Amino acid sequence: MPMDAMLIAADSALRTLFVAPRASRDCPLLPQAGGEVHLSDAERVQSGALMRVNHMGEVCAQALYTAQALAARSANAGRQPDHALAAQLEAAGREETDHLAWTRTRLDELGARPSLLNPLWYTGAFGLGLLAGRFGPGVSLGFVVETERQVEAHLASHMERLPAQDQASRAIVAQMKEDEARHARQAQHAGASELPMPVKSLMKLAAKVMTTVAHRI
Repeated sequence: MPMDAMLIAADSALRTLFVAPRASRDCPLLPQAGGEVHLSDAERVQSGALMRVNHMGEVCAQALYTAQALAARSANAGRQPDHALAAQLEAAGREETDHLAWTRTRLDELGARPSLLNPLWYTGAFGLGLLAGRFGPGVSLGFVVETERQVEAHLASHMERLPAQDQASRAIVAQMKEDEARHARQAQHAGASELPMPVKSLMKLAAKVMTTVAHRI
């Protein structure tokens, strides 16, 4: 990896892991939300664990989009840099930064902490993003589509598991779900290739392990 790409990667990692993220959009609120409501201790713990998992997912999203954009801007395997693809990935990554900021803020409000293993999650996701990017635009976009579809399903399950009273967390998750679905559609329209079923299954397995661990640690 060229030196400038290494510096970009290092800067992204440091900002994601150690700098308070800043959202470009206001934190969403459900229309029926009338302000913060009282949550029992058990509800607060449940919401905190689920939002920790969501925050971990956004840490991984930063790594994935950064790595895939870097791969797109680098000539490899006889392919020329694809600056249009890199710009699309970077735009999606900026929206994911909003998610990162919203989930981190909600964790603070709930008195919960981020996953202690976020540096590990970031490193692993960055490696996967580089690998996907090295296979070319079709595979890289296909990886985005499958990732976002799995994340959308994951967020839908959280809408069912979050306490009914926790309107603040539910509003964030609902907006995240909408954004992830749009990212998948955009990648599909840009020429994504369908990933082989074994690859999709491995991605689901890895996500299951990560979310299970992050729920507690």
